[in-house]
Amino acid sequence: MSKFGTYIKSASFGKTLLLAAGSVLAVVLIAFFSLSYYTRHGSGIPVPKLKGMNIDRAIQLLEEQGFEYKIDSAYIGDQPPGTVIEQDPDPETNVKEGRVIYLTIVTTQAPMVSLPDMEQNNYREALATLANYSLKLGDTSYRSDIARDRVLEVRFGGKVIGPGTKLPKGSSVDLVLGDGQGASEVDIPDLLNQDLDAARFAIKGAGLTLGTVTYEGTITDSSNVIIVAQSPMPTDSASKTSIGTRINVTVSQGTATPLPPDEQN
Repeated sequence: MSKFGTYIKSASFGKTLLLAAGSVLAVVLIAFFSLSYYTRHGSGIPVPKLKGMNIDRAIQLLEEQGFEYKIDSAYIGDQPPGTVIEQDPDPETNVKEGRVIYLTIVTTQAPMVSLPDMEQNNYREALATLANYSLKLGDTSYRSDIARDRVLEVRFGGKVIGPGTKLPKGSSVDLVLGDGQGASEVDIPDLLNQDLDAARFAIKGAGLTLGTVTYEGTITDSSNVIIVAQSPMPTDSASKTSIGTRINVTVSQGTATPLPPDEQN
């Protein structure tokens, strides 16, 4: 048997092997417990519950327990200003003394947002748009319009406002919507001195009806008559009438149109 084989089987080799294994184990255990001690593994201070607390009281509590803190803010209309609404780490989390605790509180002043363009949107689209811009719906009212629930106007504080108007975040705006019935009243057209065909066109375009046509004086050419009176007439006190109202007119013979010189002979 070789000298190496004899050495391996000797008691001296066994002791040396055990001593080496023990040394390695000792080094591992020392490193483990040293690291655990250094990092305070499994120990720490529980983070207090701060959500819902006033920021002054929250800061006092953190300072008493040796924590640092940083504060951010957000605007929430239905929460009292200065209230803690978020914290990181969460309550009861074990952390080391001196750890920074991040807090979010309700700010006292609402940021400004721009009113989006909602005209021609329908009611449901307007609601979604308002929510996206952190605005709220106040009152709704209706006005004559052919489209049902179409946004005709946006009002704030009783005044009509347009797209781009700056409003405090969370503000309520009022909407004026179409009633889907169209206009109930229209302007009375002024038909005087118009020929009858033009008057018919104007009356129909206004949503009204041609009533009685009364001829005044001698009519030699019925295709060339002009309006000399109408009822109802547009006045300062009555410039509108209901849709479908009959407009009665009086016509007289129009002036003959002179022929061009080359057609007179």
